[in-house]
Amino acid sequence: MISEKIGIDEVDCRIMDLIQREPNLTHTEIAQHVNRSQPTVGMRIKKLVKLGVLKYQAGINIKVADLCFARVELQTKNPRKIFTIVKDCPFMLTAFRLSGNTNISVLMVGLSVKELDHVVNHHFRGNAEVINVHMDIIEDVTGDFVLPIDLNLEYGQINFKGTCCGKFTC
Repeated sequence: MISEKIGIDEVDCRIMDLIQREPNLTHTEIAQHVNRSQPTVGMRIKKLVKLGVLKYQAGINIKVADLCFARVELQTKNPRKIFTIVKDCPFMLTAFRLSGNTNISVLMVGLSVKELDHVVNHHFRGNAEVINVHMDIIEDVTGDFVLPIDLNLEYGQINFKGTCCGKFTC
């Protein structure tokens, strides 16, 4: 079972399930659902956080956000260098290292496909470390999918016009 692999028991699994389904539940409410005391639930939640298996994350739900999301698949000679680019670029949300020919997958956000294509062109196409680039626009997701997005709010609107990687105005 997955729970055994990450070192948690059935009660911990039930607590995590409740938090994932209803993140605003109090420790007292969770305790009632799992038939444990509130202090026990609090200690278990602290343990789960310390283990790193439970994270609280605020962000934008891409299921309902009126933004453009893309997945960029890369074949690269230097995955570490690509990870550095992803960490430094506000348009890139996260990256995954994969096995196989396509060894990096990047999730991106922007206001338009044109804007995302511009960023991909700048960072990946023509980059000597990148062998192949493929971008797919994410049209829909099956359920809520929350990702942290660095928003620069200006007059109530999202402003993605900023310096990317300290040298490039995206």
